[in-house]
Amino acid sequence: MGLIEDLNWRHAVKAYDSSKKVSKEDIDKIVEAARLAPSSSGLQPFKVVVVENQELKEKLVKGALNPECMRDCSHVIIFAGWDRYTAARIDKVYNHTTDERGLERGRFDSYTDKLKEIYVAQTAEENFAHIARQTYISLGLALAQAAELKVDSTPVEGFDNTHIDEVLELNKLGLKSVSLMYVGYADTPNDWIAPMKKVRTPKEEFVLEFK
Repeated sequence: MGLIEDLNWRHAVKAYDSSKKVSKEDIDKIVEAARLAPSSSGLQPFKVVVVENQELKEKLVKGALNPECMRDCSHVIIFAGWDRYTAARIDKVYNHTTDERGLERGRFDSYTDKLKEIYVAQTAEENFAHIARQTYISLGLALAQAAELKVDSTPVEGFDNTHIDEVLELNKLGLKSVSLMYVGYADTPNDWIAPMKKVRTPKEEFVLEFK
């Protein structure tokens, strides 16, 4: 099955079977797809947090708008962005890049100096808006990988970010939650959206072509 077929297969699951768990192998593949996602200037200004522990999920449930899904899914994946860009964070990424490529540190100074000039001067709110957009690319690839593995999932923006951040103590890591991804296997009889037709904007309305 190809990517288009996988995307037609997936839907945002509304009920999970708590007795079914996703294998570590499949979770690792989903996380790896998220890690390999492109990001602006290659900065990857976010972390992926994977929660399997049921006791911890119960603590997170208070912040969920769909608590049953969070409680019953196999894993909760949190996409958490840097709270802001800093010169030190930018340097750390590019030092790692040059080290891994066998290049001299400072090889990209002219470029990183420009990044610092742009981002460090911005407010934390402006920074985080840009950072959050990078996480969605990663979320999209994680959803696609889950679909390829026939693992059910639900992308989530509707949750109490402050509660999630407090429970996971993300602030101590300089992070703020952006989105969640529930991963598991659907409770088909109770997943009310499953039998419904997948609906998207028609191609002729969705695509603007300039030839």
